[in-house]
Amino acid sequence: MGRAAALLGLLAALALYYAFHDRLWNASTWWDIAFLGLVLIPASFALVWVVLPLRAARGLLAVGAALGVLAWVFHVAGWNTPENFAKLFAITFVGFAFLEYFETLSWVVLVALIIPWVDAYSVWRGPTKVIVTKHAHVFTNFSFAFPIPGETTAANLGLPDLMFFALFLAAAARYRLRPNLAWLLMTLSFGATLALAVWRNLGGLPALPLLSLGFLLANGDLIWTQIRRDRQRHADARG
Repeated sequence: MGRAAALLGLLAALALYYAFHDRLWNASTWWDIAFLGLVLIPASFALVWVVLPLRAARGLLAVGAALGVLAWVFHVAGWNTPENFAKLFAITFVGFAFLEYFETLSWVVLVALIIPWVDAYSVWRGPTKVIVTKHAHVFTNFSFAFPIPGETTAANLGLPDLMFFALFLAAAARYRLRPNLAWLLMTLSFGATLALAVWRNLGGLPALPLLSLGFLLANGDLIWTQIRRDRQRHADARG
């Protein structure tokens, strides 16, 4: 009941903000970044934290697909806020479901080490750059929006960023790492990426490098201990 109440309360508060954000204060760019990075982004990803106990539930891929269809219906109807959060929950459940295909913690670590390079290439030279520069509406449709107070514009995170956030958070819980600290550092990583992009006057930066770094920093010592223990167990079993 506690998590259900928290979920409803967060959704209500966020819905109000999304509905009236353009009528709020209009601050400087850096105050906007601080608000997004320290308030709005953490509040939005608190929704992922609240539904984390569902990470091992059955049928999550089907639920994610159904929510994806619902997001499309909301998009066609022009209901931007419901569409936004339907996309968030859809991709979150997909991320939870994908974790079931990872047999060991080392697989998750390998992904955390590889995807930053893939994401960086995609953003700077690959398909993401093409989409953002030549088909901006496509990126908007396949991203999660964080509206800026007092304006009609928003900062956006791509759906893969949301999926890996859910995957890493679920992995931290599944392997008994530090999900609380992982959630905090990964959430703050998005604000840091946004700040770096504005500071360097870039159109956008890949979010997965700092996201992966946040996950590894939060859990690095425990990850190393578990991987060594698993290797020793396998060696003993072969011996």
